[in-house]
Amino acid sequence: MSRIGKKPIDIPQGVEVKIDGQTVTAKGPQGEETVEVRPEIAVKIENNQVVLTKVGETRETDALYGLSRTLVANAVHGVKEGFVKNLEIQGVGYRAAMEGKNLNLSLGYSHPVIVEPPAGITISVEANTKITVKGSNKQTVGDVAAFIRGKRPPEVYKGKGIRYEGEHIRRKAGKAGKK
Repeated sequence: MSRIGKKPIDIPQGVEVKIDGQTVTAKGPQGEETVEVRPEIAVKIENNQVVLTKVGETRETDALYGLSRTLVANAVHGVKEGFVKNLEIQGVGYRAAMEGKNLNLSLGYSHPVIVEPPAGITISVEANTKITVKGSNKQTVGDVAAFIRGKRPPEVYKGKGIRYEGEHIRRKAGKAGKK
């Protein structure tokens, strides 16, 4: 039994939630998000809260119960406040700059790396080495941040590359050298 699925989702001020069959649509200041809930889960609005209940009692239904609640909660939170991922660039000569809406990365390759953000995602750069990815969809924000990080992941000997803010890189010792 999912304890996460049982918790009702409060609808904050300024957010409008509509339920049309198995489709939950949340509208707010950050945009609009839609979540398709599986038919094993029933969704309704009671007392300014979104409540999810299981239709059957199977293992699959138990697994989908908490997942569905979390997806709906992320949609409501995303349209109210949005999600943010911060990235840091470390390495001599590695830098980032914005060219219109596109992100231009200089990562030691012979060519610049251009990243176009998908719809609903905004990228900003502070101090040439800090990248911020913002949006209302948690999955898309994470995917874009992972895509940017994948252009030059941090290496284990010097720690150069793009990392998430606060990410710890386990360092390896280099060659021992002659004795």
